[in-house]
Amino acid sequence: MARLADYFVLVAFGPHPRGSGEGQGQILQRFPEKDWEDNPFPQGIELFCQPSGWQLCPERNPPTFFVAVLTDINSERHYCACLTFWEPVESTQEVVFNEDTTEQEEEADEGGQARLSSTAPAQPSQLFAPKTLVLVSRLDHTDVFRNSLGLIYAVHVEGLNVCLENVIGNLLTCTVPLAGGSQLDSVEEGARTISLGAGDRQVIQTPLVDSLPVSRCSVALLFRQLGITNVLSLFCAALTEHKVLFLSRSYQRLADACRGLLALLFPLRYSFTYVPILPAQLLEVLSTPTPFIIGVNAAFQAETQELLDVIVADLDGGTVTVPECVHIPPLPEPLQSQTHNVLSMVLDPELELADLAFPPPTTSASSLKMQDKELRAVFLRLFAQLLQGYRWCLHIVRIHPEPVIRFHKAAFLGQRGLVEDDFLMKVLEGMAFAGFVSERGVPYRSTDLFDELVAHEVARMRADENHPHRVLRHVQELAEQLYKNENPYPAVAMHKVQRPGEASHLRRTHRPFPRLDEGTVQWIVDQAAAKMQGAPPAVKAERKTTVPSGPPMTAILERCSGPHVNSARRLEVVRNCISYVFEGKMLEAKKLLPAVLRALKGRAARRCLAHELHLHVQQNRAVLDHQQFDFVVRMMNCCLQDCTSLDEHGIAAALLPLVTAFCRKLSPGVTQFAYSCVQEHVVWSTPQFWEAMFYGDVQTHIRALYLEPSDERVSPSQEAGEAQSQDDERSALDVASEQRRLWPTLSQEKQQELVQKEESTVFSQAIHYANRMSYLLLPLDSSKSRLLRERAGLGDLESASNSLVTNSMAGSVAESYDTESGFEDAETCDVAGAVVRFINRFVDKVCTESGVTSDHLKGLHVMVPDIVQMHIETLEAVHRESKRLPPIQKPKLLRPRLLPGEECVLDGLRVYLLPDGREEGVGGSGGGPALLPAEGAVFLTTYRVIFTGMPTDPLVGEQVVVRSFPVAALTKEKRISVQTPVDQLLQDGLQLRSCTFQLLKMAFDEEVGSDSAELFRKQLHKLRYPPDIRGTFAFTLGSAHTTGRSPRVAKDKGPSLRNFSRNLVKNAKKTIGRQYVTRKKYNPPSWEHRGQPPPEDQEDEISVSEELEPSTLTPSSALKPSDRMTMSSLVERACCRDYQRLGLGTLSSSLSRAKSEPFRISPVNRMYAICRSYPGLLIVPQSIQDNALQRVSRCYRQNRFPVVCWRSGRSKAVLLRSGGLHGKGVVGLFKAQNTPSPASPFSGQTQADSSSLEQEKYLQAVVSAMPRYADSSGRNTLSSFSSAHMGGHVPSPRARVTTLSNPMAASASRWTASRGKWSSVRASGRSSGLGADVGSRLASRDLLSTPHTNGAPPDSGFLRPQRAALYIIGDKAQLKGVRPDPLQQWELVPIEVFEARQVKASFKKLLKACVPGCPATEPGPASFLRSLEDSEWLTQIHKLLQISVLVVELLDSGSSVLVSLEDGWDITTQVVSLVQLLSDPFYRTLEGFRLLVEKEWLSFGHRFSHRGAHTLAGQSSGFTPVFLQFLDCVHQVHLQFPMEFEFSQFYLKFLGYHHASRRFRTFLLDSDYERIELGLLYEEKGERRGQLACRSVWEYVDRLSKRTPMFYNYTYAPEDTEVLRPYSNVSNLKVWDFYTEETLAEGPPYDWELAQGPPEPPEEERPDGGAPQSRRRVVWPCYDSRPRVQPDAISRLLEELQRLETELGRPSERWKDTWDRVKAVQRLEGRQDGRGASSSLLLSAVPHHRRSLGVYLQEGPVGSTLSLSLDSDQSSGSTTSSSRQAARRSTSTLYSQFQTAESENRSYEGTLYKKGAFMKPWKARWFVLDKTKHQLRYYDHRVDTDCKGVIDLAEVEAVAPGTPTIGAPKTVDEKAFFDVKTTRRVYNFCAQDVPSAQQWVDRIQSCLSDA
Repeated sequence: MARLADYFVLVAFGPHPRGSGEGQGQILQRFPEKDWEDNPFPQGIELFCQPSGWQLCPERNPPTFFVAVLTDINSERHYCACLTFWEPVESTQEVVFNEDTTEQEEEADEGGQARLSSTAPAQPSQLFAPKTLVLVSRLDHTDVFRNSLGLIYAVHVEGLNVCLENVIGNLLTCTVPLAGGSQLDSVEEGARTISLGAGDRQVIQTPLVDSLPVSRCSVALLFRQLGITNVLSLFCAALTEHKVLFLSRSYQRLADACRGLLALLFPLRYSFTYVPILPAQLLEVLSTPTPFIIGVNAAFQAETQELLDVIVADLDGGTVTVPECVHIPPLPEPLQSQTHNVLSMVLDPELELADLAFPPPTTSASSLKMQDKELRAVFLRLFAQLLQGYRWCLHIVRIHPEPVIRFHKAAFLGQRGLVEDDFLMKVLEGMAFAGFVSERGVPYRSTDLFDELVAHEVARMRADENHPHRVLRHVQELAEQLYKNENPYPAVAMHKVQRPGEASHLRRTHRPFPRLDEGTVQWIVDQAAAKMQGAPPAVKAERKTTVPSGPPMTAILERCSGPHVNSARRLEVVRNCISYVFEGKMLEAKKLLPAVLRALKGRAARRCLAHELHLHVQQNRAVLDHQQFDFVVRMMNCCLQDCTSLDEHGIAAALLPLVTAFCRKLSPGVTQFAYSCVQEHVVWSTPQFWEAMFYGDVQTHIRALYLEPSDERVSPSQEAGEAQSQDDERSALDVASEQRRLWPTLSQEKQQELVQKEESTVFSQAIHYANRMSYLLLPLDSSKSRLLRERAGLGDLESASNSLVTNSMAGSVAESYDTESGFEDAETCDVAGAVVRFINRFVDKVCTESGVTSDHLKGLHVMVPDIVQMHIETLEAVHRESKRLPPIQKPKLLRPRLLPGEECVLDGLRVYLLPDGREEGVGGSGGGPALLPAEGAVFLTTYRVIFTGMPTDPLVGEQVVVRSFPVAALTKEKRISVQTPVDQLLQDGLQLRSCTFQLLKMAFDEEVGSDSAELFRKQLHKLRYPPDIRGTFAFTLGSAHTTGRSPRVAKDKGPSLRNFSRNLVKNAKKTIGRQYVTRKKYNPPSWEHRGQPPPEDQEDEISVSEELEPSTLTPSSALKPSDRMTMSSLVERACCRDYQRLGLGTLSSSLSRAKSEPFRISPVNRMYAICRSYPGLLIVPQSIQDNALQRVSRCYRQNRFPVVCWRSGRSKAVLLRSGGLHGKGVVGLFKAQNTPSPASPFSGQTQADSSSLEQEKYLQAVVSAMPRYADSSGRNTLSSFSSAHMGGHVPSPRARVTTLSNPMAASASRWTASRGKWSSVRASGRSSGLGADVGSRLASRDLLSTPHTNGAPPDSGFLRPQRAALYIIGDKAQLKGVRPDPLQQWELVPIEVFEARQVKASFKKLLKACVPGCPATEPGPASFLRSLEDSEWLTQIHKLLQISVLVVELLDSGSSVLVSLEDGWDITTQVVSLVQLLSDPFYRTLEGFRLLVEKEWLSFGHRFSHRGAHTLAGQSSGFTPVFLQFLDCVHQVHLQFPMEFEFSQFYLKFLGYHHASRRFRTFLLDSDYERIELGLLYEEKGERRGQLACRSVWEYVDRLSKRTPMFYNYTYAPEDTEVLRPYSNVSNLKVWDFYTEETLAEGPPYDWELAQGPPEPPEEERPDGGAPQSRRRVVWPCYDSRPRVQPDAISRLLEELQRLETELGRPSERWKDTWDRVKAVQRLEGRQDGRGASSSLLLSAVPHHRRSLGVYLQEGPVGSTLSLSLDSDQSSGSTTSSSRQAARRSTSTLYSQFQTAESENRSYEGTLYKKGAFMKPWKARWFVLDKTKHQLRYYDHRVDTDCKGVIDLAEVEAVAPGTPTIGAPKTVDEKAFFDVKTTRRVYNFCAQDVPSAQQWVDRIQSCLSDA
């Protein structure tokens, strides 16, 4: 039994001690006056009686009642029922408070107290003070309290004849039966009727089950006030420990809301601050950091505004406000939506019927009390679904003396499939759940409704999910049980209580509440106490039972059946693989391994693996051989890599015993266990994992402790007939429950013994786990300790203890261990110390929680360091032996093939080559196998970085993967950390990117030490950036160890060469110092500055003298002998040969100064004195003296003054090139204010002025040297140009400087511009660094007339009417503020071009686009195209082509052009070369292209070494592929004009590859001067090294061209006069396949010696001797070289021819001779026979400048027609003349030849003898019957491609049997002869036999009949 009320208190208003307007509560009386022993008097009741503060009131308010809740220090709740009424203030008080009443504006209780406003009368006649009756109880019987206090008040007010002392005494002595006790057998006991002695009767009903909360109507009211969504939010907030604040004007409602929220949380108990009614004085409690549920009067809402992390529920307004910074996780789906639906069905049952056409008669809604229980039932179901199966995750750690239970949170989340769920995770981590586990985890206790529900009803709930009515029925059943619990005996609930009259509080008459007599009350209380002493103590009798565990848990969402549909097959694969491993069938296992590794991504497969491995462990040990061990470890690693730190699926837990069981013998006495190979996983360093594992094992052992049958005691649990097998099935909780039941019956000694046994079990497990943890935390190689600490996070664990229980001893022991241990090695000590601390912290926590004695704990702390130390010593031996272990089962390293002279620098390092983002290699969208990742080795040679290996995917087969690139092509190297594809271990790796578009993304094998990897990087760096150019492969080749010495020419080659080089360099040095140093940006460093000491005459470089020494500029007639030697060598250079071809003069004519020629070859720079980066011989105007050139050169950057490099054979216009203008020179030349007339010299002229004059004279001389095409008026070039085309800086309207305005302006003024020549050359698309204007382009060229689509060049004729003699194309920036040529003979064209750094940046992006380095986030072409566009590479190509076409147009129209951009060696070179290539067919031949590159790129000083970063000095500048960009432009032109180039696309790729490879010396160094200095330039003349490797790329190309047609373009059919005008729009450009294609079978195909694979055996030599097998083979994209595997028809035929000649023993003819002969014959036949005419006509109709673009050969379905689809524009204007048609004849026959070969349809073929024409013999020929073309053709033999004759079947009249004639074959039957009669003649045929003759006749007849 329990007391109904503990204390009765009378609290009255008292003045505030500080005299303020507020009063304070004073306890007038309390009963009993002494505290109860079991329940002290709660403090602070005065505050809670009047939560809004004690205030006087001007009128009498009705009495109010509410129940406040106080929580004491022991978390016991005290319910304070407060009834407040008002009494008039006594006069003494009145005096005190008069002056303050006007300020009292606090709002009082909800009972309707009025605010005192300042307008109230100053002296109110009467004030009323509150007085409160308080009942304090530990029971929550609100109605009884209300009735009891109401009775006391009624007695007082109504003046009843009842003694108040008696009533209060009876109230305090009243007892109530304990809830749920056994006494509730009778109604009298269960429903206690009490009377307080005032003629009243009350029935108190105790709940049946104590644990179920009593809610009355509070939950239903809460839902009414806030609605479903808001209440669910508050529910989740309270569960996830957020702060919840209720606001209302009613205190009773606040109390009810808080009570309702707590009732919803059942079965969890809220364990944080809970104050349903918070007094105003304590509002600062709201800023506490801990969670709470608090109610506050709405009057104080303003004070709650600044709370940032509090969820505020306004009960009166029905809103819930969640601050932005608070995230309330919702319930997991589908529970959230299910709960919401059921709640709405309960609250609004008519919602379901609202849409019905004929709604049923309305059923009465549930009463409020019943609805309250239904709502609680919904939440009870929700918890049963959430926590279903929780008992299967309980670990019982101790049973006696008290149960210790832990919950395995990770397993619960994993099995429910809610690992990611935020809500459940937070609930399980919360305090409420911890309380739930300790309270409900106990196996033997009384059970309640929740236990039944979670154990037995879960299946029903799952079945009902989709049936709302069944759910509702279940809810109503539960609701009835809850209702019955609160109202067990509804029949007897009759109250009879006296109530005061209606308006009794307004009566004036009644006296104040009297002072009661303490003695009387105390006497009544004492009497009752004496009576109780005699009675037996009230024990809460409980019906304890074993708590049912319920069915094992299932996932909340079982809809994820998709991935597991085929899991049975996967598990089968896993099982098979493991059985193969243990049976020793390693090859079978290897085949299955990739499938197993893929399957292990699934949970089921991982569990299966652990289970299968368990089966192979006997007596805790399984010794494997090395291969088996490797397989097992690999599979374990694969399993563990997907484990999170929590290990929610128990995979790590299952593998933990296995990693200490599987082992291999390394040497006698040294065994390596699997744990040393699986440490790299986060799970091992997670304390929670180890705790869960520990508790699980302890539970197993404690269960075993009580299950083992013992002889000395007969286990009481072993009842008769109970089989031992049943024992095994009992869970640990069942065993624990049984033991708890028996515990009270055991003797004390027995109890003590059991406690001791359990403690020892826990202790031994702690030792075991200390060992296990040291196994998995100490690394095999202690040198990797730092890595371990980072990985394991042991460092973090140092600071943050995971333990709730802190034990200082652990720290002290660990410290002493560190300081006293005898470790010398600090690092080992460090890792050991960290592991010791980690283990100690773990031991502390688990032992304290499991009740291990402190002695044992101390012993453990002493043991741990020894365990760790011993283990470290064992590991050292294992590590040492494992190093010696020969690496097994790894594929043999494949040695790469090396070039002659190439040497290995570093032998193979084992690596994995990983996919680099190109899809083909991994079997991506292109189909094909996954060639990558591949396992092999990387080799470093003097020339290349080479990977050779095999794919790791065994399904691919024995394919060798090779990827290599020249060391010199390396552009970026970065370290990466990647997973190896086989073991899935994290390894160091390297990513090497090359400018030849190869990428090696490698992960080093674990056997490769970090030192080896570092050595590889260093050597690679050394080879990539040698300190000196002589360290490169091109120089070291063949002379491996002469890197330190400069190569010397052999003595017998004659002294002349060496003297020449020496003199040359000496003279150049002498004179170079005397150049004028005018704003030089770059002076190419001489050899002395590259690693050698500085020269003696270095100071000369700075001295500036007015005149050059006469000796350096001697007239050519007086050349010294050594100089003549120079001249003869220079004359042989490529430049000179080309100048003579172009008719630009010869050296002899220059020496004799033949005035007839406009230009001459000047040797002024033969000593490289004027310009180091120019060639020795230059073309200058005839009229300019050599000594003037020195002055002209000062105006230009790098002294690169304008020189002629090409002359048009037709228009005689010349192309000049120079560097950009220097600032000074520009000023001198162009600024108008410099001199009034440029021709009048000043006496005080500056040096710059004189140079400028020289320059002007020079340009004038250039203009004069040109043939005049127009008179002076014709030169008025752009005067008609509209002002829209002029920039703001043009000084006069007739200026000839043209700026390029935007295209809109250009198009607007298109017609006024009268076809002006320059329009904006804007970039199409975005151009980041290229400026908005690209510079000038032909006026409105793209906008000129509508048909010019695609950037097609307009007709050249439009430029004729007016033009300047010379156009100077320069940077816009240079030509700002310039004034034009006074005589209007030249015109400046300012254009904007990109700079070298932009080329570099663009190339970097292009590399990333083509070879991404990692798989794309969104695979498919879109991302590639996007990154390609971002690179802006094609935009730059577009610009170059555009400018070049512009220059071509100008030259073609007869104007000369000077290209003067940047320093004159990058973009200038590109443009000038492209212009010559487009204009002159000679440069489109193999020889011409070589000459072009030698002349424009090598001689004119393109800085190959600088741009290619060939040496250490250039490392910072990076790789800038200016030459590659030029080759890309040539490739674009080649694509558009396939018949104009003698060389193939492969030739361009070959040069692109080798210009960066440094294999040849051709593309080294920055100028001829440097090459001479190094003795490179003339070595080829002097030496003839037949057998040595080629040093020049041209020589190599020549040699190869003789052997193979790989550089030759078969479709080459040039037109001599053709000027090419390619389309340049980005839409017309194609990405060069050089950037994207690769051949993994043999590496890049550009080193010809390496690319030739072994020859295939011919058909006859098949080893099986059977019929020749098919030659078909699979060609894989990205693996095979398609041109080699599947050569084009002509190459194939040439190969076949060569093979046949070899077989016949004839000397094989060179392919070129064969080809030329074939072409000649073809041409001849075409000319004799009019057969080529039709196609020739077709071709000649193509407009001339587009004729070779887009000629597609198509085969029609019937008959044979050559249809040509041409995408040319018909508007190009010029009609083709007949002479042109004649010229095209050869091409057309060429095409017809291919056309017949391509589209040949052979219906029937074979050998026939044919009688020749009159007087000719019989000959065997190969005949082909072609149904499609309706022809009978014959050839000399089967493989002959040239048709020797054709019989048109249309002309055949009859086919008849024939007779033998003279000369017919003798052995043939007569019937084998037949004749074919045509309209022209009769053909006599003879077959080999009669059947074949018949066959031929039938075939021909059928052809004729078909037609």
